[in-house]
Amino acid sequence: MVSLSTWCRYIAHKFEYSVSLSWKNYKRGQITDTEVGDAIWKNLFQGRLTYLHWNKGQEMVPTIREQGGTLLVRKLPVADPVYVKVGDVVVLKDPAKSDNYLVRRLAAVEGYEMVSTDEKDESFVLEKDECWVLADNENLKAKEANDSRIFGPVPMSDIVGRVIYCLQTAVDHGPVQNSDYSMRKDAAVLEVELDVDEMARNHKA
Repeated sequence: MVSLSTWCRYIAHKFEYSVSLSWKNYKRGQITDTEVGDAIWKNLFQGRLTYLHWNKGQEMVPTIREQGGTLLVRKLPVADPVYVKVGDVVVLKDPAKSDNYLVRRLAAVEGYEMVSTDEKDESFVLEKDECWVLADNENLKAKEANDSRIFGPVPMSDIVGRVIYCLQTAVDHGPVQNSDYSMRKDAAVLEVELDVDEMARNHKA
């Protein structure tokens, strides 16, 4: 049974998401100023703040097993350092294939100085709206990990969601370790929208 305080926090998150998404669409010219209010109410009362995403491969081991996992992903209307923090596991557009998505951990954001372990590489600072993402599997070489060590910084706008729960098998599932800030922010969403049975039904393994 979800408590009243949790429901209140959840509705507040939905309202924040609705306003941010509607404002983003307005700035892009996708809706007019007279449509902003309707868009906010529509997003507030329809749909969810999460969606399911299937991911497999060795890049995110041990967070996600190599055989694959069904992920509960929280939608992000705007991907910037206000909504996404270093340490979060994110879903982002694949820089090499625009119709594909990668799951990686956010390692650095704008303003961070990136220093290589290779002395031949010069250090640099991530520019505004840039971020650096890494695979969790420390046993992989950079080429195998297919992360920012290969494709470099990526735009924050390429991040579409944050992974908040992972189901690997019917008995092996649980919350994904993100930054403390994000785990607090996602707690109410997880409590209201998590449906392990639905995730199990959609599981491909």
